[in-house]
Amino acid sequence: MTAKIRILIADDHAIVRHGLRQILGDNGDFVVAAEADNGARAMQILRQTAVDLVLLDVSMPDRNGIDTLKLIKKEFPRLPVLMLSMHPEEHYAVRALKAGASGYMNKQSAPDLLVHALRQVASGKKYVSASLAEQLANAISEDSDRAPHERLSDREYQTLCLIASGKTLTGIAEELNLSVKTVSVYRARLLEKMGLKNNSELTHYSLKHGLVE
Repeated sequence: MTAKIRILIADDHAIVRHGLRQILGDNGDFVVAAEADNGARAMQILRQTAVDLVLLDVSMPDRNGIDTLKLIKKEFPRLPVLMLSMHPEEHYAVRALKAGASGYMNKQSAPDLLVHALRQVASGKKYVSASLAEQLANAISEDSDRAPHERLSDREYQTLCLIASGKTLTGIAEELNLSVKTVSVYRARLLEKMGLKNNSELTHYSLKHGLVE
């Protein structure tokens, strides 16, 4: 009998974790070894529990999924991580894969596609959709050919999206667990890199490029 693939589900929404557990429970290949509702708890579990794969949400309260992913890959470099998010692929997928993720899926994907992706990632392969494969191909091009927001660091990009969604610097600092001064530095850097003058231009750019709804 083939051993089941042990999965850690890390998502801050209990109803999402329940749904994922149900999907995986209907498939004989997987077993949910543990659940975590934030990045810190996920790391604690990984240090104590043997798992074969992590299903990780991009947006979590204490530490976002990209930062948690980087910590996981630092401590457990061979552990496959499939990112799951409500955000469209163009927002975070390329960044997630560059940070070490084995794949990226939107939460609106069909359950059978999730199962397929998990099997592929568990076998040591990467999972990307056709549209994401095209984005990755474009990302390989020279930096000068890329859109200005694609040249930002992960923190600068997060700051950009949060400002464009109407968050204040204080609100962003609280959400990212940073000081207001640090967030101000990220804002100054991203404005300089993108050739923008103020929050109004930043918001207009973000809306134009579909970075915020």
